[in-house]
Formats: sequence, C-alpha cells, structure tokens
Amino acid sequence: MSQNATFDSLELYVSCPRGLQYVLEDELKELGFAKTKAIPGGVECQGDLAAVYRTLLWSRVANRVQLILSKAKIETAEDLYDLSASIDWTKHFAETDTFAVNFWGTNKLISNTTFGALKIKDAIVDQFRSKLDQRPDVDKVQPNILVSARLAKGIVSISLDVSGESLHKRGYRLDTGMAPLKENLAAGILKQARWPKDFSNESGLIDPMCGSGTFLIEGAMIALDMAPNLNRTAWGFDYWKGHKPSLWRAMVKEAQERFLKGCENYRGRIVGFDHDAKVVGRAWQNVERAGLKEFIHIEKRAIQDFSVFDGCKQGLLVCNPPYGERLGEMKELETLYLQLGDVLQADLGGWRAAIFTSNEQLSRKIGWRSYKQYKLMNGGLEALLALFDCQPQNRYKSEWLSPEELLSQPSRWRISNDERAQMFRNRLKKNAKNLSRWLKRESISSYRLYDADMPEFAVAIDLYQTLNKERFLHVQEYAPPKSVNSKAALERLSEALFIIKESLDIAPERIFLKRREIQKGHSQYEKQDKAREFFVVEEADAKLRVNFQDYLDTGLFLDHRPIRRWVRAHAKGKRVLNLFCYTASVSVHAALGGATSSLSIDMSSTYLEWGAKNYKLNHMNKDQHRFERADCTAWLKASSEAIKTGEEKPRFDLIFIDPPSFSNSKRMDGIFDVQRDHYAMLNQAMDLLTKEGVLVFSNNFRKFQLDERLCSEFVVKNITRDTFDPDFIRRGNIHQCYLLTQKVKVEN
Repeated sequence: MSQNATFDSLELYVSCPRGLQYVLEDELKELGFAKTKAIPGGVECQGDLAAVYRTLLWSRVANRVQLILSKAKIETAEDLYDLSASIDWTKHFAETDTFAVNFWGTNKLISNTTFGALKIKDAIVDQFRSKLDQRPDVDKVQPNILVSARLAKGIVSISLDVSGESLHKRGYRLDTGMAPLKENLAAGILKQARWPKDFSNESGLIDPMCGSGTFLIEGAMIALDMAPNLNRTAWGFDYWKGHKPSLWRAMVKEAQERFLKGCENYRGRIVGFDHDAKVVGRAWQNVERAGLKEFIHIEKRAIQDFSVFDGCKQGLLVCNPPYGERLGEMKELETLYLQLGDVLQADLGGWRAAIFTSNEQLSRKIGWRSYKQYKLMNGGLEALLALFDCQPQNRYKSEWLSPEELLSQPSRWRISNDERAQMFRNRLKKNAKNLSRWLKRESISSYRLYDADMPEFAVAIDLYQTLNKERFLHVQEYAPPKSVNSKAALERLSEALFIIKESLDIAPERIFLKRREIQKGHSQYEKQDKAREFFVVEEADAKLRVNFQDYLDTGLFLDHRPIRRWVRAHAKGKRVLNLFCYTASVSVHAALGGATSSLSIDMSSTYLEWGAKNYKLNHMNKDQHRFERADCTAWLKASSEAIKTGEEKPRFDLIFIDPPSFSNSKRMDGIFDVQRDHYAMLNQAMDLLTKEGVLVFSNNFRKFQLDERLCSEFVVKNITRDTFDPDFIRRGNIHQCYLLTQKVKVEN
C-alpha cells in the first residue's frame, strides 16, 4: 500500500503516448523523480509533492498523472472491494465532493470494466457512510475527484488522477486541420529531434505543412521555456486534501518568471506554411489562443513555393506530411515527398529535419539517409519518426524505389542462386505436367499453377488465357513475416519472376505482381491502380471479364470454380439470390444453368457494373436477372423481419452467400465479422429460402468454425472437400463451403 497521510513520499504512474515512455522517463528525472521505471505507455515513479506539481506544469509528453493509493494482487470482485475499502478515502476528499471511477482491464471473474468501477465506487460510498453517515455523489461528467484503477496480470492499482483533463489538452487548440497530432506527441517528436538542445537560441523552426500549427506552438513553448500547462485553470487536485496551495502557487510563479526570461532570450524565427488558406486561418487562431503570435509566423504557401525567410537561421524542419490510406493516394503523394526532399537539398543545407509519417515507404521517397529512426504510435496507427542531417553526403544519389517499383522493371529480375532456381524451375515443370491432362479434359484455360509449394518461393501463380488465346500471369507474393530479411525476400522474388518468365515463355508486360497480406475491411476490393484494362476469359461456356492490374484480385476467384460449377448444375428452373455478389460470376453460371431469375446484391457500384457487363457478354435477359446495390447484412435483416411480420417478400430456391471475413466499410452500418455474425446472417437468409431450397454458404476465413446451433436448426452438409479442383488441392484451407436446407417438419 502506497498511501501516506503526509504525502511526502508518493508513488505514481504517469502515462504518455506509446513509444515516448523513455522520453517521459528522462523528463521525470529532470523534474525531480529519483526512482523511475519506463513501461509501455508510461512510467512508474516515486517522488515528493513538489515533483508531482512540476510534472503537471512542465511535462510536455505526459497524458495523465495518477497518484497510486494501493496496489495488490486480486482475483475476485470481493478482493477488489476489500482493497478499495482498505484505503482511507476520507483523507483524500470530503463527503460533499463529487467523484467518478474509471476502470481498465479484466480477468476471469471481473470481465466487465463497468462492474469493476462499480465495486470500487461501492467501497468508497460504504466507507463514507460508515465513518461520516454521509456519502459523496457520483458525477461522471465533471467530478471533483477522479479515481482510476488498472488491472493487468492479476495486479490492480487504485489511484487518484491529479491531472484532471488529459495533459495533452493545453487549451489553445480548438480548431485543427484534417489529421492533427496530439500536442504531447508533437512535443515528444520535437524532443526526440533534440529541439532546442542541439540548437542555438537563434535557430529557426519551420513546418512546411503545418496544419493546425501544433509543431510550431509546441516548439515555441519549448524554445521560450514556457510550461505547457501554465494557462490551465482546472486540475484534478483542486479538491484533493493533500493539495498544498502555497507550494503550487510558488511553482506557477516560478514558471511565469521562466517564461518571461525565455521570451527575452530567444532570437530565432518559427515559421509555418500550408497550402490550404482555411487551415492557415485556424492555425493562426490556435497561435493567438496560446499567446504566441509574437513568435510564430504562418502563411499560405505550397511546398513547391518553399523558401527560407530572411533572418531565419539554420535550425530544424519538422513536419507530419499526409500519408494516404490507399495505394492510389500514395502514388499521388510520392511527388509531395520527393519535393520535400528537394527542399532539404536546395534550401536547407546544414539544417536538421524530423519527418513523422504513418507510411514508411513514402518517407523513403524523401531521398535522404536518416541518422535516427523511432517507432511511435499516432493514435491507433504505427508511425515512423525519421531524423535527418541535411549534409550533402547524406543525400541519396538516385531516387529510392520500393520493392514493387524495382520488380516492375524486368531488367532487374535475375537469378542469385542457381541451385535454388533450378529447384523452382523443376517444380513449375512438374506442376504443369501433373495438371495438363485434367486441364485438357475439362477444357480449363485459367488455373493456379503454383501456390507456395516451396517455402523459398512464397508466391501464388495463376495463369489466365483469354478468348484471343493470349496468356497472362497473375503472381501474388505472400507477404513475408517480419522475421524474414527483406533484402533476401526481394532477392528470391526477383529470382522467381525471372524463372516464371523464362519457363512459361510469357512476355514480362503480361506478368502482374501483387502482394497478398491480411486485408482489413474492404481493402482487398479497393483500387490498386488505374489501368482500366479488361480481358475476357472463358469458364465452361461462360464469358467473364478480368482485370489484372487495378485490383488485388482479378474479378474471378479461381478456387471457386467447383462451387460455380455446382450452382450451375443445380440452378435450372430456380430463383437465385447471390449476396456479396462481387462481379456476379456465380450469377452468370446460374443463369447459364437455366435459372428462371437471379438477384445479385453488393455494396460496390463498381462491381455491380462489372457484373452487369459480364451478363451482357453472355446475352442475359435484364428483366430476369437483376442487380441491387445494398449493404447485404442490412438488406437481409430487413427482408427477414418483413417476412416474419407477414409482409409478402420474394422467396428464393437457391441462395449463394460468400461474405468477406471482416468488413468495416464506411458504406455499411457497424462492423461485419463472419465468425461472430454468420449465425444471425444465415438464419435471416434461411427465412428467404423456399421449403425445398438450398443455401450455399462459402467463406475464406482460415480459422472459421460453424456455429453448432445451425446444425440443430437446419440440415447442414459440409461440402468443402468437394469444392477443390486439382489446382487448389494443396490449399485445402483456402475456403470452406456448406449446404443448408430446411428441416422437414414431421406431422403428428
């Protein structure tokens, strides 16, 4: 137990953005804490009340300062209650004060954070009633006292949060740009760049993409020796009985004097630019609220118009450039990063630079050798802080190219290991021979030739032959784990491409390389490029459009070939529903199999248009075969509820569902998780199925487990083993497939 009635020796936990805990630890040592221990996301420390006050005023990277009252191992909710009850809360606040409890963490018996907070609250209230016959009220919005508890690895710590609002909220930033950094993260980045330690009091600070001006304001505060929370008026210790107002007032007075002296001493210039006039206006307002308009200048200026102001002496350039969420955006941003690198060369020779971005690949386009790199978290995003010394010898002689860009140039494909290359060459030859009879017998012209058969060459090779007898290769690299040396992986991939070209005798311009990684949301369906070049392949007598360049997938899932074949064989005279239809290849096969009607539903207008063109290729009747743009989960739910309330709705004889494993698309309500949501989804779909109908459910989540309740409610048949042709037999976990039919009700 860490409670001390005199509050002379205090144990604290100080939190910060992840990745900055060592910066915070150094800061806390400077602020008077003798014992410190950095842990992910914060620092545990011990010190006196003066050190606590200095931290609240002066810490530039802290989020919260929590005074630990008690810490112990617990198992049950009763243990938690007893630990809270052992603290003398009456020594910390009065019965007339309001309070709230925040709780983080769970264990087997405390599985809900609200429940954990409730047990602590009950202990506090019961103690006050017992001692004073009066209890403090709970105020979750604006409490006088905030109690915090953290449960991790069986240990719970109960604390008083003496900071109040998070310390990153300095009070100056009411308006922000498109993607603002938190104030303490910006300050931590500046500290990592050693601003202003490694610079003189005449050095300049420039942010050429300043957004809301956070770097500029935090940089000015550091340079002017201004306490970041000097202007804050409300604190978490205001109603704490351990608070010593005279000591606090002395600390604040000292901070005010240091700021005045800092303003007199600093001779540098702090300048920001942004291309957006509205953003510049908001940044100016933030600067004025911070009281720093005499020290910071901001104006509208694009990066290509950059120039150093007169009197701005050698110093630090710092910025957080846009990073782009999609590959198409990244390509557009490459020019911006190249221009930033040119600015460092043309205008800032001898300066230092700190570039913070969530896209490491784009950061390399700057074209400078960094002397330090730090991995930090920007909210939930992993980000890179790269530090540069803008000396001529640190400028790369040629533009940095990503592995994808390097491998897009066939002249760079080469064999590095003859023995390894020969083994791969032999495997391709063997696979082609083993598949040849089956391909000929079944008249299959698009198929998988190789699928990571050898661990050294972790690629999937799909061969497509068009109606014009042109052959194309769609090569997908399985992203190597982080433990694999990136240079070695690039070497093997280059070798694979050389052998593929040579062995299969296909021109390099007809070989398309993609990287297969775990996809989030709808990213696998998003645009990858803008070539817009489509080709037509044939499967049985179905003509289908494919695109090798613009998307991660081609528009035709080759592993689903047997499923499409099954649907076609069972579609005659049936009304067919295809949910999450993608490019509607299943619907095309159903129509060619004699389906009387089909309804294909997807959220993407791009893929519905693609599907409609597939129909046109096969001369389908538009009146019989329709498309609808909708969120499939919402459409299913609404249709199921309508049927249950007696509303007349179309029923289907054959339903095909192949949902994504996970989706958080902005176009849909909520988040879809196939493992979590398939039970409700299939139940709703079965409401739309006729008594004699069949539902085909397929998904590609490798760890998928069918909900056992479905087997008791419907007739379920796992046909996964029957849905793999010889070209996919080695990848028996690439998808799972089930047939669901209604149970026959036995009449008494």
